[in-house]
Amino acid sequence: MTPDLLAKVTEATWPPAATHCHGPWLIREGRGGGQRVSAASAIGDWTEADIPAAEAAMRALGQSPLFVLRPTDTALDDALAARGYAHHDPVVAYAAPVADLAATEPPFLTSFPHWPPLAIARQIWEQGGIGPARIALMDRVTGPKTAILGRTGDRAAAIAFTAIHGNVAMLHALETAPDQRRKGSAHNILRAAAIWARDHGADTISVLVTERNTAARALYTSLNFAIVGQYHYRKHGPAEG
Repeated sequence: MTPDLLAKVTEATWPPAATHCHGPWLIREGRGGGQRVSAASAIGDWTEADIPAAEAAMRALGQSPLFVLRPTDTALDDALAARGYAHHDPVVAYAAPVADLAATEPPFLTSFPHWPPLAIARQIWEQGGIGPARIALMDRVTGPKTAILGRTGDRAAAIAFTAIHGNVAMLHALETAPDQRRKGSAHNILRAAAIWARDHGADTISVLVTERNTAARALYTSLNFAIVGQYHYRKHGPAEG
């Protein structure tokens, strides 16, 4: 997957509430939808004198200045570091062929694609910090989309959102109830997502995960996902973690 395609799939399957062009900057209006949909990025030639305009545009939306940087943005990365922006939340993108992951079906009654999200799905998301603003973001997606509920025994255990852009599906917001972790629900959801993606015309499935989330990264590696991209943020203040 090329970096350009990865960016387009990410934007289409987890879209900001609005976007605004300010000179060489794309300003995303997140409205509580998370970091990536609230981050600015360069879309044209810029100079250091242009950075305050991006900062002002974000503050005008009630957002703290935050930039998303991809591997090709080294000059902007250096310029922001020089202005006191901290390196923040590096993210790794993984992808796998849908056919490989869908070849093994999850056990019967362990996963249920559905839309709109059931109340129990919203409850599990809410427990994990994924509230109404991010559900509203999912509602904004215009292409094929689904929530996939995972069950362990007789209990709802996990939930994820999956959407398709072109021939690529991307899974977001995978959340497992704290008392149901390490029981296989996330594994079953990923296979169910691949089957749903295959049935809706996708041939690739992808995920985004923070670099520090070693448990999730180990899961994706175990299912033969390969790293296809990465990005990080720059924000004012000390780095986290």
